[in-house]
Amino acid sequence: MSRDDTDPLADCRDLFVADPTVVAYLDGNSLGRPLKASVQRVETFLREQWGGRLIRGWEEGWLDLPLTVGDELGRVGLGAAPGQVVIGDSTTVLIYKLIRAALDARPGRTEIVIDRDNFPTDRYVVEGIAADRGLTIRWIDVDAAFGVTAELAAAAITENTALAVLSHVAYRSGYLADVEGITTAARAVGALVLWDLCHSAGVIPTELDAWGVDLAVGCTYKYLNGGPGSPAFAYLRESQQSLLRQPIQGWLGSARPFEMGQGYEPAPGVRRMLSGTPPIVGLQPMRDMIALIDSVGIEAVRAKSIALTEFALELSLELLPGAVVASPLDAAQRGSHITLDHPAFESLMPILWRRGVIPDFRRPNGIRLGMSPLSTSFAEVELGIRMIAELLPR
Repeated sequence: MSRDDTDPLADCRDLFVADPTVVAYLDGNSLGRPLKASVQRVETFLREQWGGRLIRGWEEGWLDLPLTVGDELGRVGLGAAPGQVVIGDSTTVLIYKLIRAALDARPGRTEIVIDRDNFPTDRYVVEGIAADRGLTIRWIDVDAAFGVTAELAAAAITENTALAVLSHVAYRSGYLADVEGITTAARAVGALVLWDLCHSAGVIPTELDAWGVDLAVGCTYKYLNGGPGSPAFAYLRESQQSLLRQPIQGWLGSARPFEMGQGYEPAPGVRRMLSGTPPIVGLQPMRDMIALIDSVGIEAVRAKSIALTEFALELSLELLPGAVVASPLDAAQRGSHITLDHPAFESLMPILWRRGVIPDFRRPNGIRLGMSPLSTSFAEVELGIRMIAELLPR
């Protein structure tokens, strides 16, 4: 009996659109497969809501979608009570907004903390804002096969720190950070932490309210299957909402947008994080994935994620003796992907893709295997790793 035969979530795979030429999709942590229900939802939206209701749709629910879908995401996957999650803009724009807002809320503090192996967007935005405001960046040096530990963070975050920008799951190694411990340590010295949830939202049980998180951002096209360029989300703890003023003051984040009046007054609550017109079409597909996660439970998703990554590690250690595991071996310290390093991997990528095996490559020499629990089978993982083993030079 195969592992897929005993997988309680195996039937979920049939809910996704699948191309038969792709025999092993191992990049769900970059772009999730679309759900069949989302294809129908988008088509219905285009014909009946956009096509049928036209501009009337704004008064029939569209304007509230960033908040209503945000509340659903908060309830199902983020451990956030209503009124704290809003969807809109890209991850980069939301990171920029929250960094600027956080710095304004900590006047007199001169430092921003971030690790050198954080995702490029996070580092680049921090570098630009720090240069603009004359702030010092305190860089955390990390082991590339792991990430920012609570000890490293506590040593870097001081009374001079306004904000730390850190990732819940490291994009390269998959290291799973201690969000609660780091947030508590930062709060003890009066600093804020902005958590990047891009590689954890929808696959790792997350309790933002219970962990005391103040600020978080994440994308929706990975494990939330919103599609290419689908809008990101921001979490702003209720107690912080009246204290932080976002820097991109657009009309839909104002208190009375349709009065078109003089002077900007922020809307109450998390709506103030909006700027321009919400991406209504882009909001549609993720609604089906949030509903699916809700139906099976985020804990079951996590259990399969662990099983898949454990299986991938087991096979890799057996079949790829020349590869180095550049991810934590302990499942409690790992998200839903693993990275394997080998100098030949870059040259293998075009061949793998032509054969329908789709992993990801991260320089200098890492193949990243991203398992999306609701759409990835154990058979796919085995086929993909055996194909890599077949192509590796001996």
